[in-house]
Amino acid sequence: MMKILWLTNIPSPYRVKFFNELGKKCDLTVIFEKRSSSERDESWKNFQLDNFKAIFLSGKSVGVAEAICFSIVKYIKKEYDHIVVTNYSDPTGIIAVMYMKSKGIPYEIEGDGAFPTLKNNRLKEAVKKFILSKSDICFSTAKMHDKYYIVNGVSKEKIVRYPFTSICKNEILEGPVDSEIKQQLKNQLNVKEQYMILAIGQFIFRKGYDNLIKAASYLNENYGIYIVGGEAPEEYKEITKKFNCQNVHFVGFKKSEELTEYYKAADIFVHPTREDIWGLVVNEAMAKGLPVITTNKCIAGLEMVQNNVNGTIGEVDDIQYLVTSIKKCCDKKEEYALKAIETAKQYTIDSMVSRHLEIWDNKGKNYVK
Repeated sequence: MMKILWLTNIPSPYRVKFFNELGKKCDLTVIFEKRSSSERDESWKNFQLDNFKAIFLSGKSVGVAEAICFSIVKYIKKEYDHIVVTNYSDPTGIIAVMYMKSKGIPYEIEGDGAFPTLKNNRLKEAVKKFILSKSDICFSTAKMHDKYYIVNGVSKEKIVRYPFTSICKNEILEGPVDSEIKQQLKNQLNVKEQYMILAIGQFIFRKGYDNLIKAASYLNENYGIYIVGGEAPEEYKEITKKFNCQNVHFVGFKKSEELTEYYKAADIFVHPTREDIWGLVVNEAMAKGLPVITTNKCIAGLEMVQNNVNGTIGEVDDIQYLVTSIKKCCDKKEEYALKAIETAKQYTIDSMVSRHLEIWDNKGKNYVK
C-alpha cells in the first residue's frame, strides 16, 4: 500500500473529511502544527481521525493557526512514497522543506487556491518561489491557482488539477427540493418572505456582507436576506438601520445539520466576497440545488459558476450587480438549481481522493490547462 506523509497546520473539518477518505486507500500519516485555530468556532475542534495516523507537534504558536515546530524534521523520512506540504508558507513548513532539500527528499505542494499576486516582502517572496519551484508536483484547484504557481517559477508540467470540495457524493441532492417541502422548511425557520436569499460566513469585511445589506435596500418585501454567521457586529446592524433594511435577518451560529435545513429552505445563495482563495460555501450551496451569486474574486465561483446557467459572477463592490442578479436568479431558480446540482457532482471528496491517487500513480503527468 502506498505510504503518504501530509504536512499541514490544523485539522480543519473539510481536510479531516478528505484525510479520512484518503486513508482508506493508502497508508496515510498527517502531521499537524496545532490542534485548532484561535479564530475558529468550536465546530473546528470536534473532529474524528478515523482512517489515518495523526501526529500533533508541540511548538511555539506564532499565529492563529501557525506554530514553529523544529521537531517536524524527525518525522520526515525517505520511506514515504509521497510527502505533501500544504503549510509551505508557515515556519514549520519552511523548516520541513529546507530539511527535505538538504537530504534530497522530494516533496509536493498543495493548496486550496491562490491569486497570482506578489507581496512587497522580497525575502518572503524569494523563499516562497524557491519552495514552490523546487517541488515535484503542485496540486492546483483552478486556472487562477495555476497562474499563482507559474508566477512563482513552477513549470506547467509540474502543475496538476484536482477537484477541491468539502462535500461527499452522498451529500449532494438528486434534484432540487420540492416547492412544497421548501415552503414547509421556510415556515419552520420563520421565513416570511416569498424569496429566501441565503449567505453563510464570518462577519468580516472581506466577505462583503455590507454590500449585500446595501443591495437589500433596493429589494421589496418579497425578498428576505438571511445571513448566517454568528453574532452580527454593531457596524452591520448600523448599516441595516441606516438603509432601513427590514428584510435583512442576522442568524446566529448554526451546526452542520441546522445549516442543511437553511440550504434546503433557501431559493438562492449569495457570496459577495471581496476575496476568497476558494469559497467552500459555493460547493455546499450548489450541492443543495441553490443558484450562486458571487464575485470575480471568489475562485470557487470562477471555476464552478457559469453566468446565467447556474448563477452569476460580477465585480466586487457592485451593488447594482447584486440587486439585478438576485432578481434574475430568483426568477430562474428552478432552471439554475438543476445545473447547480450537476456542477456540484463534479466536485466531491470521492473524486478528490480518486484524483490524488491517479496523479500519484502517474507521477503527476496530468497537467490540466
